[in-house]
Amino acid sequence: MIDFVGAGPGAPDLITVRGQQKLAAADIVIYAGSLVNPELLKSTRPGCEIYNSAAMTLEEVLAVMQRGEREHKNTVRLHTGDPCLYGAIREQMDRLEQLGIAYEVVPGVSSFCGAAAAVGAEYTLPGVSQTVILTRLEGRTPVPEAERIPALAAHGASMVVFLSASMLKKLSRQLLEGGYRADTPAAIVYRASWPDQQIVHTKVGELAAAAASHGIDKTALILVGEFLGDEYQRSKLYDPGFSHLFREASQ
Repeated sequence: MIDFVGAGPGAPDLITVRGQQKLAAADIVIYAGSLVNPELLKSTRPGCEIYNSAAMTLEEVLAVMQRGEREHKNTVRLHTGDPCLYGAIREQMDRLEQLGIAYEVVPGVSSFCGAAAAVGAEYTLPGVSQTVILTRLEGRTPVPEAERIPALAAHGASMVVFLSASMLKKLSRQLLEGGYRADTPAAIVYRASWPDQQIVHTKVGELAAAAASHGIDKTALILVGEFLGDEYQRSKLYDPGFSHLFREASQ
């Protein structure tokens, strides 16, 4: 059995209980060394084989998995955040199915959740935004034309931009092209939940300068939208004048 486990955004105690149990029982761990906190590996038992996939190809990762299956070992593929986001797990799962190897996915706390917690924000504020767009700027890896930043920015929704901290001049330009104002609130969250976490509050038009002034050019999420501002409406769910399935309006 191969267990794909979400490691969480960084802090070792933000892995799920199930993920922690899988890690503690593993005979082999293949972890995304460029992003997963190595402190998590202290949870493995003596004799556990540990591989850093940052220096491995897909074929090399699969070879370790296949050997583990032949030797009847528990293998954990440890991905950063939640593996469903930019985790490149589909190609691994498809290949495992072709090989007849069973697998399970254990979800994790995504970095976009860790970033919201770090800045004390709620992405879905009544009267502001009820939609969260998780995306990335095109770089060496392209994005579909309909999903380029200007097209997504036209919605004016809350946006979280992954894998783009080194291209903030371009990101700012495309956000403005899509319809965000230059003074739209933004935040740069570097290594959310890690000991060296940094939070930089800024505006869409000042993203590149704000990042440069703090020496940030990688491993950061970019949060964009009016959810970072001060204006919003009260939630209907807890409004005394609003009835729902569990409570009648009191006034």
